Amino acid sequence: MAVRILAAVAGVVLVVLAFRSVIRTFVLPRSARDGIARYMFALMRLAFAPATHPRRAYATRDGALALLAPVSLLAMLGVWLLLVLLGYGLIYWAIGLGSLEESLMFSGSSLTTLGFVAAKTVPQATLAVSEAIAGLTLVALLIAYLPTMYAAFSKRETAVTMLVARAGNPPSGVQMILRHHRLGRLERMDDLWREWEVWFAELQETHTSLAALAFFRSPQPTHSWITAAGALLDAAALRASTLDLPREPQAELTIRAGFLALQAIADFFNVPYNPLPEPTDPITVRRDEFDDAYDELAAAGVPLRDRDEAWRGFAGWRVNYDVPLVAIARIVVAPPAPWSSDRSLLLHPRKRVPFFARLRGKFSGHEGFEEVPNERTT
Repeated sequence: MAVRILAAVAGVVLVVLAFRSVIRTFVLPRSARDGIARYMFALMRLAFAPATHPRRAYATRDGALALLAPVSLLAMLGVWLLLVLLGYGLIYWAIGLGSLEESLMFSGSSLTTLGFVAAKTVPQATLAVSEAIAGLTLVALLIAYLPTMYAAFSKRETAVTMLVARAGNPPSGVQMILRHHRLGRLERMDDLWREWEVWFAELQETHTSLAALAFFRSPQPTHSWITAAGALLDAAALRASTLDLPREPQAELTIRAGFLALQAIADFFNVPYNPLPEPTDPITVRRDEFDDAYDELAAAGVPLRDRDEAWRGFAGWRVNYDVPLVAIARIVVAPPAPWSSDRSLLLHPRKRVPFFARLRGKFSGHEGFEEVPNERTT
């Protein structure tokens, strides 16, 4: 009797855990970490590791990574259904339906609504109906979840694709400034900053409440939402610090909206960063890289401020989003792009991270590497 009571409790716990995970993933309209979803994505990423090894061609890696998020979502549905099946199976066994094997068969019959095993008592029939409703609810939630996710994905990617005309492919904040200068529109970028301020606000909302969106890759292998965000923020930072033009508050507001969005997404992925950095803290963009960009802008005739003053201003803006930007680009394996995903090349080997440490979220980059703390910045 004691064993059956424990089995019934364990069964209830499994069903509750399954629905808790479903509610956190599909229903709760806010950022909420879920252990089951986290472990499933980590396990699926390990399963895709052979096809996404850094030594493989990027096109091959991108093709495999494009399947990661959709396959992980389907795998999560399978895990939730399995938990419900096992949970109800233990409950059926606890109330004396038969052997554990017979109880699991009855649970599968009820969950799938196939009815190949008939209930014999009122309690069994009542539980069978509740399990059938639970199974249908899980499938219905996933079906309802996908249109919402793809609507947010489509809206995100429209802006990313449009940015190619302004910032190049891969996108670059420097190229964005150069192209607007050639078109004589440097002083008429206010609308662009406003549009992307809204984009960042929507990004923060969707990519924390629908976390799988971060891993949905762009239709074009060279496009990425995180490199687009980095290019836009770098362009706004250059506008606020380097261009010798009247101050534009909207560009600064867009930077703030951007780093708040990236910090919120970084929080979801347990990325460590300083939420209140000092303007003099190191950044991943080196001074010589900035000088090269400064020279390119000067050669094109862009009005610029003093070089040293511009570097201090740019670093003071970039430090707010530098760590979250580079870390997220590494997590989602973004394509190469100036001043964002290419920062992941500034790494050095270390000992391999234990498997369960990675599953607990203590690992956020490429396996076997960590960031160089301060040596990478002049």
